[in-house]
Amino acid sequence: MKKLLQLTAIALFAVSSFAFAGEGDNQGKDTTKAEKGEAGEVTVKGQVVDLVCYVDHGACGDKHAACASKCISSGLPVGIKADDGKLYTVVGDHKPINGELAQYAGKEITLRGKVVSKDGVNLLENAEVVKE
Repeated sequence: MKKLLQLTAIALFAVSSFAFAGEGDNQGKDTTKAEKGEAGEVTVKGQVVDLVCYVDHGACGDKHAACASKCISSGLPVGIKADDGKLYTVVGDHKPINGELAQYAGKEITLRGKVVSKDGVNLLENAEVVKE
């Protein structure tokens, strides 16, 4: 009987090891619809920010609009602080979208694109401005 219990314990351990073996690959990573093959376009409404000043010292809004526009125009990363509180890095179709977004620095706009998230970073790719 003791031998049977030991074999059962070993078998359960082996089965559970195989069941959880693949789960370690995604530890610390966000799984998005894009990663699951269910990618689709979304719209994100929020304020255009230059990510360097926003992340470094929270600079945003009308008071920072001129500086943000200059930073975005010079090629620093551009983002959108969405109304839901999420911060997204924004890129066009595998290219920067800074030239188009610099004029909206510090302003609320709506963008359409595909959202992907990984390791805590949110990206709105293939972004385009939604004309309201």
